[in-house]
Amino acid sequence: MNPSTLIGMFASIVLLVSVLFFTAESPESFLNLPGLAIVVTGTLAATFISYPLREVLRVVRLVGVVFRRENTYVRDDIKELVDMSRLWFKGDVRAVEDALQYTRNPFLRSGIQLVIANTKEDEIFDMLRWRIARLKAREHAEAQIFRTMATYAPAFGMIGTLVGLVNMLEVMDAGDLEVIGPRMAVALLTTFYGILLANLIFKPIAVKLERRTEERLITMNMVLEGISLITKRRLPSFIEETLNSFVANYHDEIRDPNVKPRKG
Repeated sequence: MNPSTLIGMFASIVLLVSVLFFTAESPESFLNLPGLAIVVTGTLAATFISYPLREVLRVVRLVGVVFRRENTYVRDDIKELVDMSRLWFKGDVRAVEDALQYTRNPFLRSGIQLVIANTKEDEIFDMLRWRIARLKAREHAEAQIFRTMATYAPAFGMIGTLVGLVNMLEVMDAGDLEVIGPRMAVALLTTFYGILLANLIFKPIAVKLERRTEERLITMNMVLEGISLITKRRLPSFIEETLNSFVANYHDEIRDPNVKPRKG
């Protein structure tokens, strides 16, 4: 389980409990099923109209990605690249092919296979950069689904508000608060539900997916750099040092506050 997602869920629950129990006489006053149905059904309907069915069906899987703690295995990829570079530097092509059978990173495996096949360096880069661009475009489109839902939810909340107000105006002349009250609740709570779903569920999921894509792109570019160095037959020690710089944690790339300036 992703710890940051757990913290966010816990904070959300605390927020909602505080709203329900400390700002209202009865927590049930914030529960309005018709208003919630307007927002949820409308958002889902608009999303299905906006995207192909196969893309919308991926939403459930993507929600699972947000809750799962995903490891990028960058250190494993670096070790495999360095080990293969040593074998390639020695000219042991058979050993490189055997090592590829145990490589779990398909992007790395494809790159090394192109190197073994004596593919031109620029052609290797074009192929791998195309795969990076394809992954970026696909995962950006997946995150965009949730951003679209975050746009639709408040809009349908406003639609529910208008519906509630129209119904309330129809019975306004009667002056019966028992009739006006529930309809006023639909008018107000649908906006509440729309804003809540957009900013507490849909937008955070979209940001989480976009951040995940950024990390995956960094890993793929690191692998691309390693394959580039292998095609140039650089020393394995140099390749290892270069790849480690991709995952090194620097608090500030411009200035190191721990180093004191020289006097004089």
